[in-house]
Amino acid sequence: MKRQTLLLAGLLSFNMAMAQEIKPYGALPSKAQVAWNDMEYYMFIHFGPNTFTNKEWGHGDEDPKVFNPTHVDARQWARTAKLAGMKGIVLTAKHHDGFCLWPSKYSTHTVRESAWKDGKGDILKELSAACKEYGLKFGVYLSPWDRNHPEYGTATYNQVFANTLNEVLSNYGPVFEQWFDGANGGNVKQPYDWKLFHSVVYKNQPNAVIFSDVGPGCRWVGNENGIAGTTNWSTLNVKGFAPGADGPPARSLNEGNEDGEQWIPAECDVSIRPGWFYSPDTDDKVKSVSHLLDIYYGSVGRNGNLILNVPVDRDGVIHPNDSTRLMELRKVLDASFKDNLAKKAVITATNTRTGNAAVKVSNLNDGTNTTYWATTDAAKNTVITLTYKKPITFNRVVLQEYIALGQRVQNFSVEILENGQLKEIAKETTIGHKRILRLPDYTTTQVRINILDAKAAPVISEVQLYKAPVWLATPEIMRLKNSQVIITCASADAEIHYTLDGTEPTLKSPTKHGFIPPVIANVSEERRKNVESEQSIMVDLPRGGVVKAKAFLKDGSSSETVTANFDVAPAKWMVLSTNAAAAAKGIDGQPSTVYVTPKESAGYPHELQIDLGETLSLKGFTYLPPTGEGAKGVVYGYEYYTSTDGKNWGSPVAKGQFANIKNNPVLQSVPFAAVNARYIRFVAVSPANDGDKQAAVAELGVMTR
Repeated sequence: MKRQTLLLAGLLSFNMAMAQEIKPYGALPSKAQVAWNDMEYYMFIHFGPNTFTNKEWGHGDEDPKVFNPTHVDARQWARTAKLAGMKGIVLTAKHHDGFCLWPSKYSTHTVRESAWKDGKGDILKELSAACKEYGLKFGVYLSPWDRNHPEYGTATYNQVFANTLNEVLSNYGPVFEQWFDGANGGNVKQPYDWKLFHSVVYKNQPNAVIFSDVGPGCRWVGNENGIAGTTNWSTLNVKGFAPGADGPPARSLNEGNEDGEQWIPAECDVSIRPGWFYSPDTDDKVKSVSHLLDIYYGSVGRNGNLILNVPVDRDGVIHPNDSTRLMELRKVLDASFKDNLAKKAVITATNTRTGNAAVKVSNLNDGTNTTYWATTDAAKNTVITLTYKKPITFNRVVLQEYIALGQRVQNFSVEILENGQLKEIAKETTIGHKRILRLPDYTTTQVRINILDAKAAPVISEVQLYKAPVWLATPEIMRLKNSQVIITCASADAEIHYTLDGTEPTLKSPTKHGFIPPVIANVSEERRKNVESEQSIMVDLPRGGVVKAKAFLKDGSSSETVTANFDVAPAKWMVLSTNAAAAAKGIDGQPSTVYVTPKESAGYPHELQIDLGETLSLKGFTYLPPTGEGAKGVVYGYEYYTSTDGKNWGSPVAKGQFANIKNNPVLQSVPFAAVNARYIRFVAVSPANDGDKQAAVAELGVMTR
């Protein structure tokens, strides 16, 4: 009888434990995907012939001898990534031009045919060894598009690419991520055999996470700005979609799909410069720390991983401007997340699952995401409270779900106790691997995290609070159509100093206090209010020039230096068109105003003719496409004509395509042989987005220097 009683008690205890076991919800990550998410931040490196030709997409017809870096130092790349706080490096082993950064036996367009090391070098070998030395994970990007290989577009090419892939993945050690895109351009289309390609990856690197528009390991976030959606599910519907042009809608890529078919989290790719490959023209256009912080909080802080491109320069090293900026960013991030104030709190929850030894409220502020707390199955909402004996001041909230059991939280809010009353300070949607809220300073003795709704019992691994230091805003430089340059800074206590001779601004450089007069009639009302409420400077640059600006505080601290390089101002320009008033938005000096061709037009081609008001020696032109979500009319193919009389145009002085402009809509600069002209004609030959009938110009400019 005693034995039966013990047996019954054991069965009841077992059944109770089983009843409290947390059931996984929805699509789940693999062990490799969990480890990938924990990396959060790593480096992308674009390097190849484009580094030396100033192209974003090479045509594959470049002489391989153009690739001749003077001093390749992969250890410097790895050392820089390590010091920046990054966890790995993904290298463009083969871009669309087909050039291989290793001596591939499946191509004749490789480092073997280059001038570098007399054809005896191997970039992949050097970087793989450097990553191992510095404790970084190593990844590769191989584009299936090959604008050089003679078999591209034939029935045999897929096997050629599979062989090439096998060659890389079997010779350079562990690969944490295999990066694919679906680029398939030019006059020849190749039906890619993704099943074959994936089988090669998994045969050689079973733990590699495969990137593409549809994963299967991680997905493109839908833009090259590095920003995920404020709602971001790690699950995605993939049936009927494929990498590239057949990928899911941009919104699905950016936000994921609630209850999606597969676990395919977002990776946010962005370059530290305007382009992906190095160009000396962008040495002064490295993103500011302020901009990089926005990207960090918009990627890692929104349940995504950040892969930040840092291109190698023509010497074969990471340029000092880029590495300096990375160290500055690391310093700010370290200071921002140094002291987890949640560890000092008494933490409680209104509902906690019992009968499960792994579930503890104390796990919420233990500083690791490998432990967790959970509610009972019936509780889809709950309140987590952090209480302090003395007031604390915070401006960052970090939340993490235990994603091994699925992504669950749909909505949450944050409240503080203020004057004896609860005050809501934030209300958001998803959490996922990590959610970071960037808030103003709040001082309180109580912080409440309200899980408002969840797909299943919330399983939370971390609640963290931080007091990040105030970051001095970077000055902004803009030039109006009338040639006036306005420099502003949003930090009210900052003093702006600037130079016009290319030197670094100091406290001894020119400055000016006060507001800009309301003479700037062609600035939007919203921008005028911002200008008039900030400290600002105005200078006149009708013929262009270099403006450098820096903000200083009384304690001697300063912002980064901002550089703007202007050419001739469009003050005298006039659009020659029956639609001149609308078209003038394309030459008004304001990127926020965009000229879009009329809807009733017949479609491409479209053109814009401009009288410059004087004869200039033209050496190129610039085109700024519209930006922002859902931007329409981005131009891909173009022709550019010049004339002395506005009647005789002759052959185009430049024609081609703006490579990658659809995904990376930044300022395009096209140089050409110098020509004297008073009239210009920009012809939009084809759109970047299939189906676009209209063309759009945010700004059209000329290059005279």
